[in-house]
Amino acid sequence: MSVIKPPIDNLLEKTDHNRFLLASLASKRACDINSMIRGQHSRVLAAQGVDDITIMLSGKDAISMSMDEIMDGTISYDHDAFEQAIKGKATK
Repeated sequence: MSVIKPPIDNLLEKTDHNRFLLASLASKRACDINSMIRGQHSRVLAAQGVDDITIMLSGKDAISMSMDEIMDGTISYDHDAFEQAIKGKATK
């Protein structure tokens, strides 16, 4: 699987070309999306026995949704806090 839309280069611009940060933001948000959808629609999940309720309800998988949110700026990070956290871990 590869990221085609939005293009990976555009996504990397949103995270200062840090692939780890991009993957972390996207996976955390995808988990949040799945938790939210599964929590709100647990009756549907139980009734239909669908394994991936996210795709069934939205037509998109959670990772694609999170990448779109990163691209449009809905999901972002605090650059200064991130840099400070990285420097703090490096000195320990």
